[in-house]
Amino acid sequence: MLKVGLTGGIGAGKSEVSRMLVECGAVLIDADRVAREVVAPGTPGLTAVVEAFGPEVLAPDGSLDRPRLGAIVFGDPEKLALLNSIVHPLVGARSRELEQAAAEDAVVVHDVPLLTENGLAPLYDVVVVVDVAPETQLDRLVRLRGMTEEDARARMAAQATREERRKIADIVIDNDVPLEQLRRRVREVWEDLTRRAHAAAPAARSRKPEATEGAPGQEPQE
Repeated sequence: MLKVGLTGGIGAGKSEVSRMLVECGAVLIDADRVAREVVAPGTPGLTAVVEAFGPEVLAPDGSLDRPRLGAIVFGDPEKLALLNSIVHPLVGARSRELEQAAAEDAVVVHDVPLLTENGLAPLYDVVVVVDVAPETQLDRLVRLRGMTEEDARARMAAQATREERRKIADIVIDNDVPLEQLRRRVREVWEDLTRRAHAAAPAARSRKPEATEGAPGQEPQE
Protein backbone atom coordinates (compact mmCIF):
# COMPACT_ATOMS: atom_id res chain seq x y z
CA MET A 1 0.00 0.00 0.00
CA LEU A 2 1.13 3.52 -0.80
CA LYS A 3 -0.07 6.30 1.50
CA VAL A 4 -0.33 9.58 -0.37
CA GLY A 5 -0.97 12.95 1.25
CA LEU A 6 -2.73 15.31 -1.15
CA THR A 7 -2.90 18.98 -0.30
CA GLY A 8 -3.04 22.46 -1.79
CA GLY A 9 -4.11 25.98 -0.94
CA ILE A 10 -7.72 27.07 -0.99
CA GLY A 11 -8.88 27.48 -4.58
CA ALA A 12 -6.00 25.41 -5.97
CA GLY A 13 -8.28 22.71 -7.34
CA LYS A 14 -7.31 19.90 -4.99
CA SER A 15 -10.81 18.41 -5.04
CA GLU A 16 -10.72 18.20 -8.84
CA VAL A 17 -7.38 16.41 -8.71
CA SER A 18 -8.66 13.98 -6.07
CA ARG A 19 -11.66 13.15 -8.29
CA MET A 20 -9.34 12.45 -11.20
CA LEU A 21 -7.17 10.18 -9.04
CA VAL A 22 -10.27 8.25 -7.95
CA GLU A 23 -11.19 7.83 -11.63
CA CYS A 24 -7.71 6.35 -12.15
CA GLY A 25 -8.27 3.87 -9.32
CA ALA A 26 -7.11 5.55 -6.12
CA VAL A 27 -8.79 4.90 -2.77
CA LEU A 28 -9.72 8.34 -1.43
CA ILE A 29 -9.89 9.24 2.25
CA ASP A 30 -11.20 12.79 2.53
CA ALA A 31 -10.22 14.34 5.87
CA ASP A 32 -13.05 16.87 5.78
CA ARG A 33 -15.63 14.18 5.05
CA VAL A 34 -14.29 11.93 7.81
CA ALA A 35 -14.32 14.88 10.25
CA ARG A 36 -18.03 15.34 9.54
CA GLU A 37 -18.72 11.63 9.82
CA VAL A 38 -17.21 11.27 13.30
CA VAL A 39 -19.47 14.01 14.74
CA ALA A 40 -22.66 12.99 12.93
CA PRO A 41 -25.87 12.66 15.00
CA GLY A 42 -25.77 9.64 17.29
CA THR A 43 -21.98 9.32 17.35
CA PRO A 44 -19.76 9.35 20.45
CA GLY A 45 -17.89 12.23 18.81
CA LEU A 46 -20.94 14.49 18.76
CA THR A 47 -21.75 13.54 22.36
CA ALA A 48 -18.22 14.52 23.41
CA VAL A 49 -18.43 17.85 21.57
CA VAL A 50 -21.75 18.69 23.21
CA GLU A 51 -20.40 17.75 26.64
CA ALA A 52 -17.44 20.06 26.08
CA PHE A 53 -19.22 23.06 24.53
CA GLY A 54 -22.84 22.76 25.55
CA PRO A 55 -26.12 22.01 23.73
CA GLU A 56 -26.02 25.41 22.00
CA VAL A 57 -23.67 23.88 19.39
CA LEU A 58 -26.54 21.70 18.15
CA ALA A 59 -28.79 22.70 15.27
CA PRO A 60 -32.58 22.20 15.64
CA ASP A 61 -32.34 18.85 13.82
CA GLY A 62 -29.76 17.53 16.29
CA SER A 63 -26.77 17.86 13.98
CA LEU A 64 -23.68 19.90 14.79
CA ASP A 65 -24.14 23.62 14.15
CA ARG A 66 -20.72 24.19 12.60
CA PRO A 67 -20.96 27.98 12.22
CA ARG A 68 -21.97 28.27 15.88
CA LEU A 69 -19.15 25.99 17.02
CA GLY A 70 -16.71 27.87 14.81
CA ALA A 71 -17.70 31.16 16.40
CA ILE A 72 -16.97 29.66 19.82
CA VAL A 73 -13.58 28.06 19.15
CA PHE A 74 -11.71 29.93 16.46
CA GLY A 75 -11.18 33.07 18.52
CA ASP A 76 -10.05 31.04 21.53
CA PRO A 77 -6.89 28.89 21.20
CA GLU A 78 -7.73 26.84 24.31
CA LYS A 79 -11.21 25.96 23.09
CA LEU A 80 -9.88 25.18 19.61
CA ALA A 81 -7.29 22.88 21.17
CA LEU A 82 -10.06 21.17 23.17
CA LEU A 83 -12.12 20.62 20.03
CA ASN A 84 -9.10 19.25 18.18
CA SER A 85 -8.34 16.89 21.09
CA ILE A 86 -11.82 15.41 20.62
CA VAL A 87 -12.05 15.29 16.84
CA HIS A 88 -8.51 14.56 15.65
CA PRO A 89 -8.14 11.15 17.36
CA LEU A 90 -11.52 10.09 15.97
CA VAL A 91 -10.55 11.20 12.47
CA GLY A 92 -7.24 9.36 12.78
CA ALA A 93 -8.90 6.15 13.95
CA ARG A 94 -11.53 6.23 11.20
CA SER A 95 -8.90 7.01 8.57
CA ARG A 96 -6.87 3.98 9.69
CA GLU A 97 -9.98 1.80 9.44
CA LEU A 98 -10.56 2.95 5.86
CA GLU A 99 -6.88 2.42 5.06
CA GLN A 100 -6.87 -1.11 6.45
CA ALA A 101 -9.86 -2.00 4.26
CA ALA A 102 -7.87 -1.17 1.10
CA ALA A 103 -5.96 -3.73 -0.96
CA GLU A 104 -2.33 -4.44 -0.19
CA ASP A 105 -1.13 -2.76 -3.38
CA ALA A 106 -3.65 0.11 -3.27
CA VAL A 107 -2.80 3.76 -3.70
CA VAL A 108 -4.58 5.41 -0.76
CA VAL A 109 -4.91 9.16 -1.22
CA HIS A 110 -5.54 11.21 1.92
CA ASP A 111 -7.08 14.56 0.94
CA VAL A 112 -5.83 16.79 3.77
CA PRO A 113 -6.36 20.55 3.39
CA LEU A 114 -4.08 21.53 6.31
CA LEU A 115 -1.38 18.92 5.79
CA THR A 116 1.37 21.53 5.59
CA GLU A 117 0.08 23.69 8.42
CA ASN A 118 -0.22 20.76 10.84
CA GLY A 119 3.17 19.22 9.98
CA LEU A 120 1.64 15.96 8.73
CA ALA A 121 3.98 15.24 5.80
CA PRO A 122 5.92 12.50 7.68
CA LEU A 123 2.73 10.42 7.94
CA TYR A 124 2.71 9.75 4.19
CA ASP A 125 4.94 7.87 1.76
CA VAL A 126 4.43 10.57 -0.86
CA VAL A 127 3.15 14.14 -0.57
CA VAL A 128 1.42 15.59 -3.64
CA VAL A 129 0.81 19.33 -3.74
CA VAL A 130 -1.68 20.91 -6.14
CA ASP A 131 -0.09 24.25 -6.97
CA VAL A 132 -1.37 27.47 -8.50
CA ALA A 133 -0.27 31.08 -8.41
CA PRO A 134 -1.84 33.22 -5.65
CA GLU A 135 -3.46 35.33 -8.37
CA THR A 136 -5.26 32.23 -9.62
CA GLN A 137 -6.45 31.35 -6.12
CA LEU A 138 -7.81 34.85 -5.61
CA ASP A 139 -9.61 34.86 -8.95
CA ARG A 140 -11.26 31.48 -8.30
CA LEU A 141 -12.37 32.38 -4.80
CA VAL A 142 -13.94 35.64 -5.92
CA ARG A 143 -15.31 34.57 -9.30
CA LEU A 144 -16.34 30.97 -8.59
CA ARG A 145 -17.06 30.92 -4.86
CA GLY A 146 -18.52 34.39 -4.53
CA MET A 147 -16.15 35.61 -1.81
CA THR A 148 -15.26 39.23 -1.44
CA GLU A 149 -11.65 39.99 -2.29
CA GLU A 150 -11.02 40.87 1.36
CA ASP A 151 -12.40 37.56 2.61
CA ALA A 152 -10.50 35.61 -0.03
CA ARG A 153 -7.20 37.25 0.86
CA ALA A 154 -7.82 36.61 4.55
CA ARG A 155 -8.49 32.90 3.93
CA MET A 156 -5.35 32.61 1.83
CA ALA A 157 -3.26 34.42 4.45
CA ALA A 158 -4.46 32.00 7.15
CA GLN A 159 -2.94 29.05 5.28
CA ALA A 160 0.63 28.02 4.55
CA THR A 161 2.40 29.91 1.82
CA ARG A 162 2.92 28.54 -1.64
CA GLU A 163 6.63 28.14 -0.87
CA GLU A 164 5.93 26.22 2.35
CA ARG A 165 3.67 23.77 0.53
CA ARG A 166 6.14 23.23 -2.30
CA LYS A 167 8.93 22.63 0.21
CA ILE A 168 7.26 19.47 1.56
CA ALA A 169 6.11 18.19 -1.85
CA ASP A 170 7.45 15.01 -3.41
CA ILE A 171 5.27 15.67 -6.46
CA VAL A 172 3.82 18.99 -7.62
CA ILE A 173 0.78 19.18 -9.89
CA ASP A 174 0.50 22.53 -11.66
CA ASN A 175 -3.16 23.52 -11.94
CA ASP A 176 -2.58 26.81 -13.73
CA VAL A 177 -3.34 24.91 -16.93
CA PRO A 178 -6.35 23.91 -19.09
CA LEU A 179 -8.42 20.99 -17.80
CA GLU A 180 -7.18 18.49 -20.40
CA GLN A 181 -3.58 19.31 -19.61
CA LEU A 182 -4.35 18.79 -15.92
CA ARG A 183 -5.84 15.38 -16.74
CA ARG A 184 -2.68 14.36 -18.57
CA ARG A 185 -0.52 15.44 -15.64
CA VAL A 186 -2.71 13.56 -13.15
CA ARG A 187 -2.45 10.41 -15.28
CA GLU A 188 1.35 10.77 -15.28
CA VAL A 189 1.33 11.13 -11.51
CA TRP A 190 -0.98 8.13 -11.20
CA GLU A 191 1.42 5.95 -13.18
CA ASP A 192 4.23 7.05 -10.88
CA LEU A 193 2.18 6.31 -7.76
CA THR A 194 1.11 2.85 -8.93
CA ARG A 195 4.74 1.93 -9.66
CA ARG A 196 5.67 2.98 -6.13
CA ALA A 197 2.73 1.03 -4.66
CA HIS A 198 3.64 -2.15 -6.49
CA ALA A 199 7.25 -1.81 -5.38
CA ALA A 200 6.16 -1.28 -1.76
CA ALA A 201 3.78 -4.27 -1.60
CA PRO A 202 6.47 -7.04 -1.53
CA ALA A 203 8.38 -5.13 1.13
CA ALA A 204 5.23 -4.86 3.23
CA ARG A 205 4.64 -8.62 2.91
CA SER A 206 8.19 -9.37 4.02
CA ARG A 207 7.75 -7.21 7.14
CA LYS A 208 4.46 -8.75 8.25
CA PRO A 209 5.83 -11.67 10.36
CA GLU A 210 8.21 -9.35 12.17
CA ALA A 211 5.46 -6.81 12.81
CA THR A 212 3.19 -9.41 14.44
CA GLU A 213 5.88 -10.20 17.00
CA GLY A 214 5.65 -6.76 18.60
CA ALA A 215 4.21 -5.94 21.99
CA PRO A 216 0.64 -7.27 22.30
CA GLY A 217 -2.01 -4.63 21.96
CA GLN A 218 0.42 -1.88 21.00
CA GLU A 219 -0.90 0.39 18.28
CA PRO A 220 1.40 0.75 15.27
CA GLN A 221 2.96 4.17 15.12
CA GLU A 222 2.24 6.40 12.13
